[in-house]
Amino acid sequence: MSRLTITLSEARYKALKEAAVRRDKTIGQLIDESLDFYGIKSREDARELVRRARAHSQLPEAGALAVAQDEVRAVRRGS
Repeated sequence: MSRLTITLSEARYKALKEAAVRRDKTIGQLIDESLDFYGIKSREDARELVRRARAHSQLPEAGALAVAQDEVRAVRRGS
């Protein structure tokens, strides 16, 4: 597992710490879940996701990629 140092305002850090306590999680777990929610994946993970979607839906590669991109955009917009 890699480590990362980030700089946050005191207010943001306090809010993040409080949210972690309320959810009985670590700050790292909250950040990791947020990255998953926003679709932040390695290229390898993204390709595997598209491969599984194609196999399940029987779409051609371009069609599966388009559907995946549309879904990521919808999640990012909050739809």
